[in-house]
Amino acid sequence: MALAVSCLVLAALGAILPGLPSTEFILLAAWAAARSSPRFHAWMLEHPLFGSTLRCWQDGRCVSRRAKWLASFSMTTCSILLIVSVPHPWLVAVAIACMLAVQVWLWKQPETVAAVAHAATVSTSGVDCTDQTTLASRAQAPPEP
Repeated sequence: MALAVSCLVLAALGAILPGLPSTEFILLAAWAAARSSPRFHAWMLEHPLFGSTLRCWQDGRCVSRRAKWLASFSMTTCSILLIVSVPHPWLVAVAIACMLAVQVWLWKQPETVAAVAHAATVSTSGVDCTDQTTLASRAQAPPEP
């Protein structure tokens, strides 16, 4: 539980401070909460700000296009700040290389649950990751004609 709360605090700081990630800390907080406090985990999944993102990741490892663009903007801004303010070019190069690797990984993640679900397992109709319906609830529903 302490790890989950600490990661959530770091995520809140990451939303304000350039260079400190927030999404990764929210995902880590959700992971830790799922193993230590079902109540806290449920609260996180239902949170109006990041609940739909967590549910989307949990249901199909999807990342919405909006989240991808926000992350790209944030990392680009951070890269510019590093170039302007850090006097050690090698340190800037390493940091930008890490952010670039994260961007490549992030943009390779699917944006819809349908991109992950197999037609034989679950019938989805290309629901966007920002949709409030979870994959689990759709799996219980009868298949669409």
